[in-house]
Amino acid sequence: MNRVRARILRRGAGAVVALGLLMGVTACDGGGSESSAAGRPQRGGTLSYGSVQQPQCLDPGFAPDTATGLIDRNIFDSLVSVGADGTTDPWLATSWKISANGRSYTFELRAGVTFQDGTPFTAKAVKATLDHAVDPKTKSLNAASLLSAYKGSTVLGSRSVRVDLTRPDAALLTSLGSPYLGIQAPGSLRGKPCLKPVGTGPFSFASWTPNKELVLKRNDAYQWAPPGTAHTGPAHLDGIRYQFVADDTARFGALTSGQLDVIENVPASSVKTLESSGTATFHKTDSPGQVYGLRLNSTRGPFTDERVRLAFMDSLDLDGLVKSVYFGQYERAWSPLSPVTRGYDASLEDSWRKDTARAARLLDEAGWTTRDTAGYRTKDGTRLTVHWRTGAQLDRDQRGTVAQGIQADAKKAGFDLRYETEDTGTFAKNILSGNLDIWAGSNQRLDPDILRSSFASYATLRKGGGNIFGLKNSRLDSLLDGAASTTDWKVRAKNYAEVQQYVVRHGLQVPVLVPANLLAAQKKVHGVTFNPDSTLRFYDLWLG
Repeated sequence: MNRVRARILRRGAGAVVALGLLMGVTACDGGGSESSAAGRPQRGGTLSYGSVQQPQCLDPGFAPDTATGLIDRNIFDSLVSVGADGTTDPWLATSWKISANGRSYTFELRAGVTFQDGTPFTAKAVKATLDHAVDPKTKSLNAASLLSAYKGSTVLGSRSVRVDLTRPDAALLTSLGSPYLGIQAPGSLRGKPCLKPVGTGPFSFASWTPNKELVLKRNDAYQWAPPGTAHTGPAHLDGIRYQFVADDTARFGALTSGQLDVIENVPASSVKTLESSGTATFHKTDSPGQVYGLRLNSTRGPFTDERVRLAFMDSLDLDGLVKSVYFGQYERAWSPLSPVTRGYDASLEDSWRKDTARAARLLDEAGWTTRDTAGYRTKDGTRLTVHWRTGAQLDRDQRGTVAQGIQADAKKAGFDLRYETEDTGTFAKNILSGNLDIWAGSNQRLDPDILRSSFASYATLRKGGGNIFGLKNSRLDSLLDGAASTTDWKVRAKNYAEVQQYVVRHGLQVPVLVPANLLAAQKKVHGVTFNPDSTLRFYDLWLG
């Protein structure tokens, strides 16, 4: 039960899926020492990175959180490389063929690749990795979304493997390009992949001191970087030291004092100070996938009534709230999908704003016609109370401040919104039992198929999905499965647009803000670029 609870908490952090590598940086020679005087990369040095969260497990087949994906992208390579526009290029797989019925993918694999433990990369490793991800013993929270149609793999030769599906899955290649399906050494899977991961990536695992730091070291044998990188061969850095500093003020202070080279989640209120100081560089990129939003529980309590859900949405001034809390660094969201995600439906923009009159009318129609002495709406003597629970470690990025603003707006409409920060065990227990009315989170992924993880009936928590409340909606199932079963992008885009519209117009989720990576780096850090999922790409970084 403890592992299940931990996985649930990590999904709330936004879990995520990181894919591919960003195109378009100047190529340079990656071998040997180079002079930085001419602006060319030089080898050496360990980069210290200030992270908000630490992973609970480094097994990519187990953990879906952003912290795991950020680190694992350096340890593990993928079969394919996926670009921000959804295009796929060879990586560990040199080519692939898809059967006429879309249910089999045959991959030819790259020769000469070795794992960090010295064993060769073969088709057996691909099969072992995918089988591990869907094995019930792994208890993966990613399996239902990444490999929901997986039937099995057949080794055809040392460098040839066939992946079979129960149905066509148009998102399979995107899933296979994710660090969460990074290829693992079969031997490590028989050991402790959570604590001692072994991949083929440019960095290998060195050490982990819980609640303090995690260290990776350069893989000097690395010669198989994916397309779009700025160099080939081993990474420039000797290593990476991830230091876990949850407090925003402490993390920012560690950067400005020179204790950290790079930090993530720069406090929005500190961006102008940083830019004017000239001591570090600021970098920002919006994240693809699902935005930070409030999922409303339509299976129990007041939110079973669509009118109450819509009234709650109408009571919120999200434009003013997001602007005041984040100083323009984050954009207000309109759809469950981020605008930088392929398939985003721009027609939802400006389609709904605060409307107190409509909220009052809807609550009256739903029977919440009276107010108690505290000003909250009542019905048959019962107060209109909704519970928004969160884990203590998830109350970050000023989300508590956002919650207070939402709470104040909802109170004016008559909602007794209780924002409750709970310890790990209590929060996990309440999620498993469905004892909450609001769940807040985001989920990074390039493909709009991420919507299936949240809204498909079968993508429940216990099956490795993100359908927190066990929503069962035949219309959404039909649209999502139809989009996943065809490679015709026009059909997929149409279906995903309808899903986004349905979710918003029926009040199943309140989109709040578009997540972004706000990153700051010391001026000695060069080669700063982002992966398409908005995480920092470490492979091309170098220290001047």
